[in-house]
Amino acid sequence: MSSLWKRITTAHVKFVTTGYLRIMEPIAGVIIKLGISANALTTIGTLSTIVGAVAFGLGYMRTGGIIIAVTAIADALDGIVARRTNKVTVFGAFYDSTLDRVADGALLAGLAYFYAVNAVHASKVMLGIALAGIIGTYLVSYARARAEALGINAKVGVMQRAERVALLCAPQALFGLAMDGWVLRAVVVILAVSSWHTAIRRINHVRLSTRGDIPSPIRVVNEKPSAAGIRSTRRARL
Repeated sequence: MSSLWKRITTAHVKFVTTGYLRIMEPIAGVIIKLGISANALTTIGTLSTIVGAVAFGLGYMRTGGIIIAVTAIADALDGIVARRTNKVTVFGAFYDSTLDRVADGALLAGLAYFYAVNAVHASKVMLGIALAGIIGTYLVSYARARAEALGINAKVGVMQRAERVALLCAPQALFGLAMDGWVLRAVVVILAVSSWHTAIRRINHVRLSTRGDIPSPIRVVNEKPSAAGIRSTRRARL
């Protein structure tokens, strides 16, 4: 039964990914004709996300959610543009991942600020949960990056970057502060709990890998990255 579910899930993900790429390819073509580089797209996407974070902090949840949803397009296009222009570089992958951390931190900081100062929805408990979410989100990214530096693939857990972005934009864009803000509270709690769960899973995965309890071949650290490795890094989100 689990094997059948896995095959169905894999086929569904492949179908969605293929459809998404088909939509993005024409847009990428226009971006390339305009002469906008992949790194420029990364920068634009991050700055736009910060604008969305400011909207969150000021209590404009639907506006922030819509901004982040639109920004996600630029976030996806940078890798496509880099590949189509044959400008996939080590620095581009590094720059992309680094600014992703800035964007993640800004969004949760905006929510933390909202719960700290908003006259109606201020809550010390939710402020603490939002701050815990910031730490958990950074742990998710750091655990994978540090594991890969040791040659261990630690891409496990449920709350990776694509899921975080979807969780931070879709409910807010649709519901804003509906139900007296309980939808937003649920989103922040889910994000914080699932981020910590993913971080702990990755830590345990590395522990088991280094003990040899699960197969995880370790490569030579600091080896020169291949072009395929750079492309994979550019596509993947921590």
